Amino acid sequence: MIALIDYGAGNLKSVAKAIAFLGYQATVTSSPADVDRARVVVLPGVGAARPAVERLEGSGLADSIRRALAQGRPFLGLCVGLQVLFTTSKEGGNCPCLDILPGVVVRLPSGLKVPHIGWNQVWQRPDRPGLPIFDGIPDGANFYFVHSYYASPRNQEVVAGKTEYGVTFPSVIVKDNLVATQFHPEKSGQAGLLLYHNFFSRSS
Repeated sequence: MIALIDYGAGNLKSVAKAIAFLGYQATVTSSPADVDRARVVVLPGVGAARPAVERLEGSGLADSIRRALAQGRPFLGLCVGLQVLFTTSKEGGNCPCLDILPGVVVRLPSGLKVPHIGWNQVWQRPDRPGLPIFDGIPDGANFYFVHSYYASPRNQEVVAGKTEYGVTFPSVIVKDNLVATQFHPEKSGQAGLLLYHNFFSRSS
């Protein structure tokens, strides 16, 4: 079972449609018990970090996410679903997040058009070659972004891909069973579908 977490802050329909297009079936759920039973967990997200974290913590889903990661089950975070994994976010003040990955989420630099909306390149870390999530995806491939904040991990070893927009920021995080992207794969054409395929084909 693929659990697609519904906590009121996700682009659920387009994510589910992309997963189904690849031949997999995701169950959209707001139940912590469903997440606990799932073989694979997907945390999408749009909007602001604070209400997202409050809904996850208040519903018990945050603890289910922590259990899934601790048990080594494949986990995919998307956009805000990446940001809430870190310790805190500067969005709306100092917002405590899930503290799964040490680090802080900060606003894109002033002087830029924010939010950062549209296509941008993802550059793969040359010192982390051969990551399965990038199989068949060329270095510098374009993906679709919509965000005003980005993660700054304390441990840069978790960064697998980077993007430039006034600053170089992490756009792909990979750590053990966890993969997370700042961009929206479901809006990113063939490259996005291939990234989903790489993730789900190795998670089933």
